[in-house]
Amino acid sequence: MIQKDTEHRQLRILHLLHSFGTGGMEKGIAAVVKHTHGEFEHIIMCLTTGGDSEKMLPRGVQVIALHKPAGNSLNFIFKIAKQIKALEPDVVHTRNWGGLDGIIAARLAGIRGVVHGEHGWGMEDPLGKNPKRKMIRRVLAGFVKEFTCVSQQMVSWLREDIRVRRPVTQIYNGIDTRRYRPGPETKDSLRVIGVIGRLDPIKDHPTLFRAFEQVARSMPQTRLMVIGDGPERQKLEAMAKNLTEADIRFAGNRLDVPDLLWQMDLFVLPSLNEGISNTILEAMASGVPVIATRAGGNPELVTDGETGALFTPGNQDQLAGLMEKFLKDEPLRKLTGKKARESVIQRFSMTNMAAGYTDVWRRVAGK
Repeated sequence: MIQKDTEHRQLRILHLLHSFGTGGMEKGIAAVVKHTHGEFEHIIMCLTTGGDSEKMLPRGVQVIALHKPAGNSLNFIFKIAKQIKALEPDVVHTRNWGGLDGIIAARLAGIRGVVHGEHGWGMEDPLGKNPKRKMIRRVLAGFVKEFTCVSQQMVSWLREDIRVRRPVTQIYNGIDTRRYRPGPETKDSLRVIGVIGRLDPIKDHPTLFRAFEQVARSMPQTRLMVIGDGPERQKLEAMAKNLTEADIRFAGNRLDVPDLLWQMDLFVLPSLNEGISNTILEAMASGVPVIATRAGGNPELVTDGETGALFTPGNQDQLAGLMEKFLKDEPLRKLTGKKARESVIQRFSMTNMAAGYTDVWRRVAGK
């Protein structure tokens, strides 16, 4: 058991989520843990398993995997509650639909300092409109002291669709602009379009693949680089093989994303819905022009026609036209990339993100 010693010790924050694999939410949690590690004691509790994002955590941060069985079980919630009680956290910060069991378990453990964060969407409920899920969220909202979310669009969803009556604090993801920065210019005639993200249906890679094949017909010296992994990989690889005129390369999960962004002339995110995309911000910070869907929090990051371009989700012809426009106009790419980086420096700093979560945790803990 972790013991509380004195009232002057670091506040103990227990982050409770479904798993800690590849994804923007996990990357964001790792980043805020890293930047507040000296001020707070952090513990990661995964209802199922840990995962690749553990590599991004500072040394010494404990990760607990509970290996939840399939289905819903009251016995498992009591198991979570027992674990939470033994850890004696000051704040339990649950995340997304997959972490809602933690709200009940925290209250069973006698923890009143509960924060719930919403970071994004899954294909099982891509717009957050599922009636059963909305009802469950409304019921559990009464046990939450404060909500966090990553976009203004999600603030509206929590207040209007879920009808929460607790404080909602919106905190944008932050980016390390020293790590993500413009790279050296290259003279290669090959043009590279990149996409980074979990290979999941919500990311809608097929629309990008079909649009890219249209571009490749008129611009054969073009390649699509697909970074990330996930449940759709086998299906997407099969689709790519059938697009005979398209040069699509799968790079898998990578730790050298800043270097890979330097190779890109254009970054595309075709998601059906998004919270706040870390990958969009990383590309913008690297001076890479971004084309993204007009969905979720994307319009809060990309100013259409200034720091990038937006298109209608699922519209492959519109996407293909935008990709060709940027690939054929080097001055446009350079100007857009420059403005994009300036926007990230001004609005999406790691300092602002860390300060936002620090304020929430201290407020909820009563410190």
